[in-house]
Amino acid sequence: MQKALEEDRKIQDAKSVQETLDLMRGKLEGIVPEFELAIKAELAFKINQLKKGMNAVILAHNYMEPALFHSVADYSGDSLELARISAESDADIIVFCGVRFMAETAKILNPDRIVLLPAEKAGCSLAQSITGEDVRQLKNRYPGVPVVSYVNTYAEVKAETDYCCTSSNAAAVIRYLADKGHDKIIFLPDEYLAKNVAAETGIPILFPSRPDGSKGGDPENLKRVLIGWRGRCEVHEKFTVEDIENVRAQFTDTVILAHPECSPEVVKAADFSGSTKRMIEYVRNIDAPRYLLLTECSMGDNIAAENPDREMLRLCSVRCPHMNLITLEDTLKALREMRFRIELPDDIIKKARRSLDRMLQIK
Repeated sequence: MQKALEEDRKIQDAKSVQETLDLMRGKLEGIVPEFELAIKAELAFKINQLKKGMNAVILAHNYMEPALFHSVADYSGDSLELARISAESDADIIVFCGVRFMAETAKILNPDRIVLLPAEKAGCSLAQSITGEDVRQLKNRYPGVPVVSYVNTYAEVKAETDYCCTSSNAAAVIRYLADKGHDKIIFLPDEYLAKNVAAETGIPILFPSRPDGSKGGDPENLKRVLIGWRGRCEVHEKFTVEDIENVRAQFTDTVILAHPECSPEVVKAADFSGSTKRMIEYVRNIDAPRYLLLTECSMGDNIAAENPDREMLRLCSVRCPHMNLITLEDTLKALREMRFRIELPDDIIKKARRSLDRMLQIK
């Protein structure tokens, strides 16, 4: 689990708005425009004062904008890290600065605690690509085949799932099931992540025909196969091999890192592929002339703030419209007004909890 960095903790412990502003300026100068910092520092100070008296904890995904990420987050990380943190939390209130499926995950793991999502409509194109009914139809079509669902899914899908996974441990979960003798595994819903995991594990992948008329292969013809689903992240699908070629033509010594939700062609052309956590660790630990991250753009800014000695190319223009809804203003409102609460049916929580617990057990 990644606690707030020492500099960020100082911001949270500041005794005044001016001290908060001075500390944020020292951390975020050149990353957040100066004219924004005064407003954001006042909001951050109010949030940090309020959460202490409420026994609230703020979890922030790596895609949060820098002023929020580095001023109010008690813990930050990728989906897997934050799931583990939420499972261990003893806070009365969990404020999840991420998107809805992440806040739902925290609620599933903490059914007796209040979980707040600052932006009511912070959704996810990938999570919206599949429903619980879709999974039930696949299970009827392939009886006895285990279902692995990416954590980027809503609670109703997790409730129909045997194992959840994240981009950090997807290959490990698939290998675990293959080693247990499962020749066929349903892997949902990200098309590109599934293809990249198939390449990593050496297990073929097919996408069966769907009731909407989309054509696909027949997994029954293969003894060993991943059965996929054609969902995509609206951010990562935008990156292309041409983007990489253009960067290499201008900056030949740049190390390019791609998230595994990018297409297999992009992942192959990049120098490194990994979850947001692994990208952060790579930049920290591998000394290179400069870096470019093919993922949500705010993460590059967050890494730049943490690693001022690293040169990050700021060529990314792709922001997640859902992550971008989470602001300091709405985080403050979430605490003041106790909005927007995540509520899930008890039976969904009980069923979904099994798949998440199994995910957390696999490293």
